[in-house]
Amino acid sequence: MVKLHVKRGDESQFLYETTVDKTVDEIIKEVTVIYNGRLKISRVCDEMEELAKHGTLLPPNIMGLTDEQVEELKLVDEWGEKCVPSGGWTFNKDPIGRRNGRQPNEHMQDVIKRTTEEAKTMVSKKQVQAGVCLTQKMVQDALDILRGAILIVYPMNLPPHEVIRHEFENTEDLSGMQASLEVIEVTQAQLWFSGKEMYRGKKMADYLGRNEKTKVIVKLQKQGQGPPGREPVISEEDRKQMMLHAYRRQEELKVLERPSLFVKLK
Repeated sequence: MVKLHVKRGDESQFLYETTVDKTVDEIIKEVTVIYNGRLKISRVCDEMEELAKHGTLLPPNIMGLTDEQVEELKLVDEWGEKCVPSGGWTFNKDPIGRRNGRQPNEHMQDVIKRTTEEAKTMVSKKQVQAGVCLTQKMVQDALDILRGAILIVYPMNLPPHEVIRHEFENTEDLSGMQASLEVIEVTQAQLWFSGKEMYRGKKMADYLGRNEKTKVIVKLQKQGQGPPGREPVISEEDRKQMMLHAYRRQEELKVLERPSLFVKLK
């Protein structure tokens, strides 16, 4: 199997296994789905951590208002009354006014914490160093355990306006957010290898040859962004090792020179 080390810019993302007989179109689609899936997991985990601290999201007509304004307008968070965490809650005011402050109990907080940590680990960039290749199934499994944790903590599900629920239902609206700039549509995705774009309609073998044991770096790019930076001739780790070797050699030479200096002084 060919192993692709997928990068975005100079930053490692994940490893992906494929064959040279697959088309570039297939690989672009699969790699982009995994890339976007990892972004979704990160967004969900961030929101779940806020959920564990400050409860469910306030309705749009209440979010951002002061307590006085809510009282004056006689607004009520009806979904907050319906979507109550298992085991009850304690009030922990959200300082930015996005969530209703109904914090789940410590046990339920722990369920959320452990699950988000597990999901992050499953798709972590550290899997590259460990030599673990990601698949669409692994991304989906991570999302499934996050969804399962939510149903444990909130058996009645989350409010329909909750962003976590939208993420699970693939109805999230990222417009106007930094996250929208990170997501890459499959139709807008490009793969680059060795400074050259891998064109749709061709096979991986057209670029990598027939060797199924190849391991190469490919860069995922959004159409219109131009070619990504080329990989350095030597890696950062190799550069550090070369500098360390040069330093040690210099120190060894200093030690060798000391006896001759001593003889001259005598």
